[in-house]
Amino acid sequence: MGHLITLATSLNQWALDFQGNMERILESIAIAKSRGATLRVGPELEIPGYGCLDHFLEGDTVLHSWEVLAKLLTSEETQGMVCDLGMPIEHKNTIYNCRVIIHDRKILLIRPKMWMANDGNYRELRYFTPWTKHRQVEDHTLPDFIQKVTGQVRPSPKYQFGDAVVSTADTCFGVELCEELFTPASPHILMGLDGVEIFTNSSGSHHELRKLHTRVELIKEATLKLGGVYLYANQQGCDGDRLYYDGCAMIVVNGQIVAQGSQFSLNDVEVVTATIDIEDVRSHRVKSSRSMQASQAERYHRVEVDFALSKATFEELREEDILGYLATKTMVVRYHEPEEEIAFGPACWLWDYLRRSRTQGYFLPLSGGIDSCATAVIVYSMCRLVAEAAGKGDKQVIADARRIAGEKENSAYVPTDPREFAGRIFHTCYMGTENSSTETKKRAQDLADAIGSYHLPLNMDSIVTAVRFLFGKLTGKKPEFRAHGGTNAENLALQNIQARIRMVLAYMFAQLLPWVRDSTKGGSLLVLGSANVDESLRGYLTKYDCSSADINPIGGISKTDLKKFIAWAEGSFDLPILKSFLDATPTAELEPITENYVQADEADMGMTYDELSVFGRLRKVEKCGPYSMFTKLVHEWGGFLSPLQIAEKVKLFFFEHARNRHKMTTLTPSYHAESYSPDDNRFDLRPFLYPSRFPWQFQKIDETAAKMRDRSYLKANADNKKTASEAN
Repeated sequence: MGHLITLATSLNQWALDFQGNMERILESIAIAKSRGATLRVGPELEIPGYGCLDHFLEGDTVLHSWEVLAKLLTSEETQGMVCDLGMPIEHKNTIYNCRVIIHDRKILLIRPKMWMANDGNYRELRYFTPWTKHRQVEDHTLPDFIQKVTGQVRPSPKYQFGDAVVSTADTCFGVELCEELFTPASPHILMGLDGVEIFTNSSGSHHELRKLHTRVELIKEATLKLGGVYLYANQQGCDGDRLYYDGCAMIVVNGQIVAQGSQFSLNDVEVVTATIDIEDVRSHRVKSSRSMQASQAERYHRVEVDFALSKATFEELREEDILGYLATKTMVVRYHEPEEEIAFGPACWLWDYLRRSRTQGYFLPLSGGIDSCATAVIVYSMCRLVAEAAGKGDKQVIADARRIAGEKENSAYVPTDPREFAGRIFHTCYMGTENSSTETKKRAQDLADAIGSYHLPLNMDSIVTAVRFLFGKLTGKKPEFRAHGGTNAENLALQNIQARIRMVLAYMFAQLLPWVRDSTKGGSLLVLGSANVDESLRGYLTKYDCSSADINPIGGISKTDLKKFIAWAEGSFDLPILKSFLDATPTAELEPITENYVQADEADMGMTYDELSVFGRLRKVEKCGPYSMFTKLVHEWGGFLSPLQIAEKVKLFFFEHARNRHKMTTLTPSYHAESYSPDDNRFDLRPFLYPSRFPWQFQKIDETAAKMRDRSYLKANADNKKTASEAN
């Protein structure tokens, strides 16, 4: 029986932060060694950071990655174990996304990525070339300063670059790099049939609501039929972009998860370890059908290393190793509910953005509606996470919190009360007008009191009146709201000027409130936006209004999910005030309230938020144009809507989406959380000038709808029968 210590690592790396990235890598290796590990695996492109984007095309990024690798090779921490590290490497004037396997100051193998992530948020083919010579290796020349470090001086020995595996004294392991797990013909199958027993996977996989289940099932499946040990390492945190990488490092044996890291954490370094018995893999593989396939498998080139990953004898095992092995038998996979994902994912993202931007906090226009409420509660969740980490003595969190809160480095301040910390770094303002209600003003104040934010109530009527007066003086025309006899053009212009004034005021307050509260200190705040993904999809927002901000934590979350999150937070965060937000009708409050009219979002949009979620998924995820969306919805909604009604809804959605698409070009950078996000930056690459009436497509919809039978009466009949049956 030979026991094996293995691990996977989650690191909070930052693009181009070579110094910080190196320090976090070394810390993870030190923790791994302290636990008796002999193989350490880190996240994808961990040395420069995954999100360098076009910086990967710069020679400096490759050079500095080699310089960091030289430091890692000479460090005492990396001696006596095998380390799997990630960086870009130029081979024959071509840039590859690579894993570099090192042991005792030697480079054993450089393994380039073979299948690239190149859709949604990813554009790896823009920077890297896939390695297409499967099961082949080539000679690679190391930079001179690396040769001096390793002692591997040319002309010999040769350095292996390509698709190979590493053979130790007691087992064999191979690399499967991120996207390669998600492809139909994943490398682990052929490697496993050729006798590879351990698979390492280094990923840069982002968080998306309800996505973790897919990832876990793929990782479990990778070794369920095949047998083997799967080490999954992932980045965790915001590396400078719209994505939050959600960690959840895992170790899986024969389809069974034996160790799992956190999905959302403020830790910069998290190391997950497990003690496993490699004999479990060998016994799992003793199947006739597997053996027949293995006997025909193509051979992988093996790089030999005179080093054993397992302990030589049972007596060498520490007590912690034995207890760790026993613990793997009772491991239960931890999944967060979507409401928890909303509470923790954007909160961790906000914390990274705040501490790395070196600003003094956040500013939020708090309207009294559910969207700005959800944004505020996410910031409060961030404060709760900070207080929890500080309470456990996290030195990095405490140091960052002191600096952000304006305390000196040697201060005794520890942010253990989330409301107190929110009062220092979170600023909210109710920006009302004569069109605002006392109910929304009170809700905003009550929420600010509940979470502890520094809150200001503001009436903007004097500013709005001044702008209207200026316009009238210049043009001789005085625009009026529709309720006062104005045209649609006047009504819309008067709504928009209120929204845009809020944006101007938000930035003024964000720049000056730290000075107002303490004139001896400078600094500024980051402005938060609060437009949800459905409003962006429909274009139901004013361009350059208070949805225009520095960052937006809810910009990738649907209204439906936000309501569920608020209902969850009401109890989980002990915030009874949140019920009043759930009961309120969503409204922009930009038009006068009369006896016969109160502005409501869904009435303004001509569609419900639930319908918008369906339209969004069909458009983006299922890749439907107007006609194919109509045909799908006839089957889904045909029981309660006629084909003509469905046709009108689809045409209205595409018309409004198309004519407002230009707003996505200026959309506030938002936390990515939803698969149908309309983010124009990289995720949803489409035109922003459309033939918005889609004459050909809409005509085909109309012609088809006219020929279809109306089945909407079926549901009504079924409901009537059910009511009659219940009455009897």
